[in-house]
Amino acid sequence: MNKQTLIENLASEFDMKKSATKKIVERIFDVITEELVKGNSVRIVGFGVFEVRRRVAREGINPKTRKKIHIAATKTPSFMAGKALKDAVKGRKKSKKSKK
Repeated sequence: MNKQTLIENLASEFDMKKSATKKIVERIFDVITEELVKGNSVRIVGFGVFEVRRRVAREGINPKTRKKIHIAATKTPSFMAGKALKDAVKGRKKSKKSKK
């Protein structure tokens, strides 16, 4: 599924115009991006966590020349799936907590 298909599915599901749905979907992505740029994580309970991970500088090898090169430190976006999403993908039902 791509973004356009997502927009079409949501517009159909909620009987909304595609243009309005597109604005909502794009704003959600913008908010997540803005928070990551600020260095914050975005936690969506039952779905997962978007966060920025830092990669330290290191030495590497250019595979073409076999010479050592310096690889600069960098930040990269990361997503960790939540338990509910993992269970859904595995085909497991939600676990019910026992009441005491």
